[in-house]
Amino acid sequence: MPRVARIDRPGLLQHVMIRGIERRKIFYDDKDREDLIDRLSALLPETKTGCYAWAFLPNHAHFLLRSGPKGIVALMRRLLTGYAVSFNKRHRRHGQLFQNRDKSIICQEDAYLQELVRYIHLNPLRAKIVMDLRELDKYDYCGHCALMGNKEREWQEVEYVLGYFGNRVGDARKKYRSYVKKGIEQGRRPELVGGV
Repeated sequence: MPRVARIDRPGLLQHVMIRGIERRKIFYDDKDREDLIDRLSALLPETKTGCYAWAFLPNHAHFLLRSGPKGIVALMRRLLTGYAVSFNKRHRRHGQLFQNRDKSIICQEDAYLQELVRYIHLNPLRAKIVMDLRELDKYDYCGHCALMGNKEREWQEVEYVLGYFGNRVGDARKKYRSYVKKGIEQGRRPELVGGV
């Protein structure tokens, strides 16, 4: 059965998820994570794609993106193909790295942007990669760190997201962090990843 064509036009806000084939790791170490970050830092500005949230976990990753003029499909193809080739060469492996194509859910900005930013950024805490919010504040492989001002990511739309929480950066960061903290007890949210 052929795949259903996805809606992919400029300006769409999309929650994009990638997963390792058979739920295997797509990141073995920080060199792998840095490789994907380097690719994002080149491709997002080049494709004029906005990135509002992201998180790397051992066998999958989440992104909240606004598609640029050529859409998300072209960006993800270049990002994942380049990464897979580099990963396979570095780890002396062959074959497919990702399970199918990326999963993409179109989102309504007003209703879901804040919820999705919080949900995506809490992934490392839910997965026990970090043990508490203080560790998450400094975890380099999640967009929360940049929103808290602990890591600069020029390609991440920090000001845009903080603008939902206030006009002054310091106050907005406090309100954002409080909002994230309230989300910890919510646990997994299947409705935000296309499940029930």
